[in-house]
Amino acid sequence: MQLEISGHGVEVTSALRDYATEKLQRVERHFDHLTNVHVVLMLEKLLHKAEATINTTQKQIHAEAEASDMYAAIDLLMDKLDSQIRKHKEKLTDHHRAEAHVRKTGT
Repeated sequence: MQLEISGHGVEVTSALRDYATEKLQRVERHFDHLTNVHVVLMLEKLLHKAEATINTTQKQIHAEAEASDMYAAIDLLMDKLDSQIRKHKEKLTDHHRAEAHVRKTGT
């Protein structure tokens, strides 16, 4: 997985970079077909924003979050990404295969 973290109006410190990387490992643990991730950290007046775009082999996933603290914004962002990744993974899994087999064989 290729990871790119950039800041818009905010300097991305090594602590912020390490924190975002650590949180992204949770997302990668649920779905390992990630090709690259681009995270943008922004500061608009008193509002901290974090947004990310994840490219998988089949789909592009985007999420953004706002909070009064950058670390809280990163946490909210990772929660949103995690739920979207799990939803995408569920769609890839064929849940009706067993039902079709039961109907076909009659047992």
